[in-house]
Amino acid sequence: MNLLTDGVNGPATSNGYPFVIPGDPTGVSGMNIHRLSDYFMKLSEILDEDNIIPDLEARDKKRVIEELAELIVHSRPSLDKDSLVRVLLERERLGSTGIGDGVAIPHGKIHGISEPIISFGRSLKGLDFESMDGQPVYLFFLLVAPESSASAHLKALARIAKILKNGAFRKILMEVSGREEIYKTILQNDEEF
Repeated sequence: MNLLTDGVNGPATSNGYPFVIPGDPTGVSGMNIHRLSDYFMKLSEILDEDNIIPDLEARDKKRVIEELAELIVHSRPSLDKDSLVRVLLERERLGSTGIGDGVAIPHGKIHGISEPIISFGRSLKGLDFESMDGQPVYLFFLLVAPESSASAHLKALARIAKILKNGAFRKILMEVSGREEIYKTILQNDEEF
């Protein structure tokens, strides 16, 4: 199966949820996320409850990335925060990872880890992340993958995008309170797919 086509009429779509990341060299853009169920990894494999911020303090793109990167570095002390932030901001310069519907998935690959790791943050007020739809972003999944593993990076991006296409899930993520409830909500929704 060619993951970048729907097998019938050329480029795949996400069947209603925009999954196009401008300038994305990973090749994930345009994937048909409904036909890739065997391709996904579970978020429970790469998200720790401690890597969740229920109410981000950040008010701009750079600070969001710094705040979420801090969680990653805390759980992986061998990583350098400045290097990680630099990689993520360089990726943002290729095109915003704000994919619309109040969602952003900043991501990058870095040396020094053996498997993907994510952090999650929620901005209750929303902020400008130069999103594709021009709207504020409220929900952020920051993904860091091993530099040498395109497959792991793609699997994690695809999984995150798949669960975030569900509007009811996004709404619940905005309504639940506290780190533990956010974590349980993410894992429960992840299991349903």
